[in-house]
Amino acid sequence: MKRAWRWFTTTQRRGRRMGFLAAPLILVAAAVAAQTAPSGTRPTSPPSATGPLAALPIIRQRLANGMRVVMSPERYVPTVAIALYYDVGSRNEEPGRTGFAHLFEHMMFQGSANLGKMEFIKLVEGNGGLLNGSTRFDFTNYYQVVPAHTLETVLWAEADRMKGLAIDSTNLRNQQDVVKNEVRVNVLNQPYGTFPWIDLPMTANENWYNAHNFYGELSELEAATLEDAAAFFRTYYAPNNAVLAIVGDFEPAQARQWVEKYFAGIARVEQPARPDLSEPRQEKEKRASRVDQLANRPALGIAYHVPPRWSLEWYAMGLIDQILGQGRDAKLYDALVQRTGLTSDVSAGINWGLGNMFNYEGPMLWMVSVYHDRSTTADSLLKVMDVEIESLRTTPVDSATLARARTKMRSSLYSIVEEFSGLGKLDLLASFALFDDDPSRINRIEDGFAAVTPDLILRTANEYLRPTNRTVYTVIPGAK
Repeated sequence: MKRAWRWFTTTQRRGRRMGFLAAPLILVAAAVAAQTAPSGTRPTSPPSATGPLAALPIIRQRLANGMRVVMSPERYVPTVAIALYYDVGSRNEEPGRTGFAHLFEHMMFQGSANLGKMEFIKLVEGNGGLLNGSTRFDFTNYYQVVPAHTLETVLWAEADRMKGLAIDSTNLRNQQDVVKNEVRVNVLNQPYGTFPWIDLPMTANENWYNAHNFYGELSELEAATLEDAAAFFRTYYAPNNAVLAIVGDFEPAQARQWVEKYFAGIARVEQPARPDLSEPRQEKEKRASRVDQLANRPALGIAYHVPPRWSLEWYAMGLIDQILGQGRDAKLYDALVQRTGLTSDVSAGINWGLGNMFNYEGPMLWMVSVYHDRSTTADSLLKVMDVEIESLRTTPVDSATLARARTKMRSSLYSIVEEFSGLGKLDLLASFALFDDDPSRINRIEDGFAAVTPDLILRTANEYLRPTNRTVYTVIPGAK
C-alpha cells in the first residue's frame, strides 16, 4: 500500500531530504555489521510476524528528572536504533515565532559542550551509522541507527547536546540562513510545494496553532534573537519534556546503567502551559485555491476532520481510510483511476505527509489528493468521489469489505513496525510514551481495529464524512 511521507529534515551535509528515506544506508550498515558478528550469537532472521503485536518486548524506565525511557530489545541484527523525541512541534510555536521548532531541529547539529560543530554527525557516520531529525505537528525527534557496540557512545553524545547545546550568534545566523534556503529550494520553488500537507491544514483548521505555516514565515525566522533561541532550548529541550527510545541489539540492564549515567544528572525544567489545540465542529464546507506558477497540471485535495485519537470512531476512521484510500482495491482508486481514468493515482491518509495515524497528538485531518489533466474539472472528480463516500454513509459495509480492511490495516501496521531497521517500531513506542505515557499501547492497537463493526463504520462516516465537514483545495497550474 502506498504511504506518503514528508519530513522536515536536517540537510547540512547533503543538501537534500533524508528522513526515513535513507533506508538503503541502514540496510548496508546492518549487512556490514552482520558479516563481522560472531556466528551463533543471535538468530539469523527476525521472528515470524504471525502473532499479535502483544509479543513485542517493552521495557519502561523513568529517571528522577522526569525523562521517560522505552526500550525494545531484538537480537537478530547487530544494530541499534536510538531516538530522542522532544514534546515540541510546530503546534507549540507562538504567533510571531513560527518556524522555531524546525529551526532548532537544525541547531541541534551545531555542536555541544564536548562535541564541536558537525562532530555529532561525524561521530555517528564515522562508526558506520546514520542519523537525522524531523519536525512534526507535535514533536521534534533525533534518531540514529548504529552498530550495536556503539550504543554507549551515542547515548553520551545525545546527553551532551541535551545539557550543553552550543547556542551562539554565529550558529544561530548560520542556521537561520540554512532554513530559509531550505524553504526556498524545497518548498517555494517547487511545483505544488505546499500541497496538500500545508495548504489543507491551513485552510481546514480554525485554531491558529493548527493552521499556521509549519515551516515558518521567513521574516519571523529572520527576526529571532539569540535570547529567543536560548529560551526556547532551555524550556523545551529538557529531560522531563523528552522520551528516549532504544530498539535493537542491546542488553537492557547495561542500557539502563548507561542511560542513568549520562542523563540522570541533567536538571528538569518546569514546563509552560500548553496551548489549547481544540478545533470547533466544522458546519460548512470550505473551499480555497491558489495559482501555482510552477505547476503544469491542476491538483485537487480534500480534507475531513477525524475523530479524537483512540476513540472507537478513530479506529473506525482508520478502516474507512483503508476502504476508500489505500491500495488498488480502494474505492476511490477504483472509481477515479480504473473506471473513469480521471487521474492516474490517489493519495490518502490520516496525518498524510507528516507521518501516520498513530504518531500525532492534537486534532488531525484525513486527506485525499489527486493530480489531473486541465481538461478535467475538480467538480467532476468530486462528483465521482462523493458517490463512493456517500455509499459508506448510507449502507453498512459487508463482512468481506470489513475483513479486507482489517487485513490491510494489519499489513500496514506491521510494515510500520518493521520498516527501516527498527525506526518504525521506535517511532510508535516513542510517540505513545510521549503523548500517552503508555508505550504498551502498541500491544493493543490490533484489538481496537478488531472491535470495529459495520454499524460503527456507518455512524462514523455519517458524522465525519458529511459534506459540511469537508475542505476542498485546488491548485491552478500557472506554468505553460
